Amino acid sequence: MKKLLPIVLVFALSTSAFAQEQGIVDHMKEVIQNHLGRPYVWGSAGLKSFDCSGFIWRVLFDNGVMTKRTTARKYYMMLPKIDPETKWQFGTIVFFDNLKHVGIVDSSKTFYHAQVSRGTNLSVFDPFWRPKIAGFRGLPVTESQRAQRD
Repeated sequence: MKKLLPIVLVFALSTSAFAQEQGIVDHMKEVIQNHLGRPYVWGSAGLKSFDCSGFIWRVLFDNGVMTKRTTARKYYMMLPKIDPETKWQFGTIVFFDNLKHVGIVDSSKTFYHAQVSRGTNLSVFDPFWRPKIAGFRGLPVTESQRAQRD
């Protein structure tokens, strides 16, 4: 089993080249796949069930990102802003319905989330979800990752 190191939230991580160099994207995909198909339970953060923000917390936690388990709205306030050009890249955190729901972008067409009626799954943005998008946020990085970039 891979040892997870705590990460301090500091700066936004573009999920493009730098994230891929760090292996974060591949590991995130693996973690997400491991948690798909679990039922929705309000207030749950896994391992057998999730709500939407609990799913995000679990994916971040399983990737070594230590954050407080919180609501979609607080994640929006806590996570770093991103360049609008990168919002459809895998790993971007997407918020819906006046910041009441949250998911992880897979592509410009799909995203992962914990849905009341279907549990954790991959959903398409159109036609239901895209009009409900409230914003996007990036993944956090460590101080050491930032130093490597600079």
